[in-house]
Amino acid sequence: METALTRLTGVRHPLVQTGMGWVAGPRLVTATARAGALGVLASATMTVDELRHAVREVKSRTDEPFGVNLRADAADARDRVRIIVDEGVRVASFALAPSRELIAELKDAGVVVIPSIGARRHAEKVAAWGADAVIVQGGEGGGHTGEVATTVLLPQVVDAVGIPVIAAGGFHDGRGLVAALALGAAGVAMGTRFLLTSDSTVPDAVKARYLAASVRDVTVTTAVDGLPHRMLRTELVASLERRGRARTLLRSVRHAAAFRRLSGLSWASMVRDGLALRHGKDLSWGQVLLAANTPMLLRASMVEGRTDLGVMASGQVAGVIEDLPSCAELVERIMAEAAGVLRGLPDPGPGAV
Repeated sequence: METALTRLTGVRHPLVQTGMGWVAGPRLVTATARAGALGVLASATMTVDELRHAVREVKSRTDEPFGVNLRADAADARDRVRIIVDEGVRVASFALAPSRELIAELKDAGVVVIPSIGARRHAEKVAAWGADAVIVQGGEGGGHTGEVATTVLLPQVVDAVGIPVIAAGGFHDGRGLVAALALGAAGVAMGTRFLLTSDSTVPDAVKARYLAASVRDVTVTTAVDGLPHRMLRTELVASLERRGRARTLLRSVRHAAAFRRLSGLSWASMVRDGLALRHGKDLSWGQVLLAANTPMLLRASMVEGRTDLGVMASGQVAGVIEDLPSCAELVERIMAEAAGVLRGLPDPGPGAV
């Protein structure tokens, strides 16, 4: 299936595996790329050296295109951009809108720039700055999310910008892909669906919690880092919501110290990153400090398998996913389903508008 997304990035199928922290490493990205979709490495939870090693590992395993997801506001963002350019990575995606200068630097080097956005005005801004495409995440999506449903947000953005739009939030099968295409998208991006594959390195106990979840078990909370965050509802989430602010801040400082040791970031860099999470919102200093919870709480589950101590970011689609196919099986199935849906659509006949 050829779309503006496949032509832009060189992949065979209009599917994107999103850059999930602690999840989207070389193994998952390689499997996704080999399956013909766009795999995206998550660099925010890697040091610069780890990112360089991860990029080279994927390149050693496949010649297919892949991407790297960046935090545009990170203190070392330009060092990471240099790795992307030097290593010949095809796509740079961004969790927050990159600056006009960063977009230009990447484009001058032939890198495709695809920021993720959650509002029409953000899409208009990055499109005016030269972004090649945008990923539009509706409120159904996992992790930090907005309030507008994908089916409402997507056509708004498609009508507002003249670049390819990739739909995210609520997609897991071929029917969803066809629906997104009908709304004007050039493809779909999926996180939870790729997390729940046999190629994902997420521990089996954590995958089991996702598979057991119903749609009602996926909630949005501000208790983790002060921003709306979609995740599985667990006892830990409930306890964070009940806990007083002082105890929560103390826990956050401990997590921040642990993440600083793992990431190699300075305290000053971490404070700058925390401030960036305000992202135009009126957050207190306490909420900014709460942002330190996220990396370590995600790591506890996604790496260590501690469903009791970690949080599990999740799209609402976790409630309807029931299996763990390989990336190759998943991509093949989605594309076959999409083809079947398209074949079953009624022929509008001659003269139809």
